Amino acid sequence: MPALRVWLLLLLLSPALAAAEALRLVADPWPPFNDQTLPGKGLASDLVEQALKRAGYTTSYAEVPWERAVRGLKRGDYDVLINAWYSLERTEYGYYSQPYLVNRIRFLQRKGSRIRFETLADLYPYTIAVIRGYAYSKEFDSDPYLLKVGVGSFEIAARMLHAGRVQLTLEDELVARHILAGTLSPLRDELEFLPQPLSENGLHILVRRSHPRYREIARRFDAAIQAMSDDGSYAATLQRHTP
Repeated sequence: MPALRVWLLLLLLSPALAAAEALRLVADPWPPFNDQTLPGKGLASDLVEQALKRAGYTTSYAEVPWERAVRGLKRGDYDVLINAWYSLERTEYGYYSQPYLVNRIRFLQRKGSRIRFETLADLYPYTIAVIRGYAYSKEFDSDPYLLKVGVGSFEIAARMLHAGRVQLTLEDELVARHILAGTLSPLRDELEFLPQPLSENGLHILVRRSHPRYREIARRFDAAIQAMSDDGSYAATLQRHTP
């Protein structure tokens, strides 16, 4: 009887024991990667939530400005920052997963302009619309010979490019495609990407180091992303979110 009672008790407790741990996710608005108004809350949010569900976690999601998201991760208000590029500074308070997406920063020109880009020196003759406060790459940002025109948004930069007021602009490829498929659809066929990207940055989740199982969360996430790649669900998710 005692053994039977123990077995029954374990049976009753098993749902609680098996209940998925809840993780509080946070991201800053960055369409098409993170945006509560988009299907699946955007490509990055969709991939991360799918992977963490496969890894055995339940999730809640908050979308706040970047500085608030980082501050909240440090304080323990959130467990996982969804959309982080690698920086050494962030490893002091966060633990990185393997990259699950790649952000490619690419130049755009007016179609048929025939601008060649292999090194930054190739771009010295041209004016380039850049978003104020945006970090593109260390080399690009610090090059004193590039003729940069600061603007408030990619939409403004693309319109200036189309009007011939600048010869180039640049943006993350998926962000640019998203905007050109939406608010700037009349310009979509008038602009084109240069073949070579300026930079490529892996996109990671960043798990707060103050979480008692931060390494395990990242490890299980990485394994789930690999499983999604193997069974085709990763590619299907990417296709759903790509114009």
